[in-house]
Amino acid sequence: MAVREFAEVSAGVRATIAAHAQAQDEGRTTDMVALYLPDAVVEIPGFDPLAGADAILAAFSQPGWRPDPGRPQRHMVGNTLLTEWDDRTAKATSDVVMLVHDGSAWSVAVVARYHDTFEESAGRWLLRRRVDEYVGDPP
Repeated sequence: MAVREFAEVSAGVRATIAAHAQAQDEGRTTDMVALYLPDAVVEIPGFDPLAGADAILAAFSQPGWRPDPGRPQRHMVGNTLLTEWDDRTAKATSDVVMLVHDGSAWSVAVVARYHDTFEESAGRWLLRRRVDEYVGDPP
């Protein structure tokens, strides 16, 4: 099999990242976790690694991890750079700014970088590992 084209892999990876951000911001935790492989790992500074989809679901279902309905949030993800890819796997880094609305204005809550590893599964690029790196002060 020929190696997938950069544009095809990049589009799939970007689609997963965008779907993740939107599901997370809307509190659709189950939809967000469906973008991970069952044995995926999420590493967030200050917390033990979340190993497996069940652990990721449990963590992101907790208050403080889920968006507060009275305080909308938006993850603005950009500068996604596909650094490695082949037919089954890919790696990318992305910059992310999380905005929160306090009732009168939007403000920056987090500035970070995602270091993501993906695996192709049934035509979709699912997250195998996400490592968050905070830029500046952690939240």
